[in-house]
Amino acid sequence: MTSPFVLLVVAKAPVAGLAKTRLCPPATPAQAADIAAAALLDTLDAVCAVPGALPVVALTGDLGSAARSAEIGTALRRCTVIPQRGWDFGARLANAHADAAAVHTRLPVLQIGMDTPQVTPELLAATVAPIVHGDDDCVLGPAADGGWWALGLAEPRRAQVLAGVPMSRDDTGERTLRALTASGLRPRQAALVSDVDTMADARSVAAACPLGRFARAVAAVGGQVVA
Repeated sequence: MTSPFVLLVVAKAPVAGLAKTRLCPPATPAQAADIAAAALLDTLDAVCAVPGALPVVALTGDLGSAARSAEIGTALRRCTVIPQRGWDFGARLANAHADAAAVHTRLPVLQIGMDTPQVTPELLAATVAPIVHGDDDCVLGPAADGGWWALGLAEPRRAQVLAGVPMSRDDTGERTLRALTASGLRPRQAALVSDVDTMADARSVAAACPLGRFARAVAAVGGQVVA
């Protein structure tokens, strides 16, 4: 039997004009929001297919105004949804770990975002395995842009160190690694993954998951999906 763990997705309602604005142009605000919605839906499909995973979504924004709001609402019925809280993104991440731990006590947490729709159940299972099986206390998955795409903690309340880390920078991954190590953790490095910030990123990621909603949403912008 697979040991249970929390699979935490930190997500923002994909509202036109507020979601994935760096995709515009060439995407319109509505297309950018649709790409973000597709990324979230593909991510939730992968998350909900991981053996032993208890899906929790830390959500912010107005879901009623979001692209594909009905479809997202249906997908979220498979998850426990908690609100994000905090004064900046680092604090919201730290609080999301603590709140997820309050929902499912004494379980490790693997946290990801909604910007890596190419993740598979197999990749997520492999990423969380070191902390589920007790081999390590922390896993950090670096992102190609210098950030990180996954953080796994055997004791999720230790994510409080994230509140002091500047986010969305090209050195966020290195700063996060230093903060985790300084707190006494021994982070194991997970696979390097590309997230989606620009349209070039979106087309590259779409090529890695050509059969999903995300690839179709990117193709709708009119560019060629990278082979």
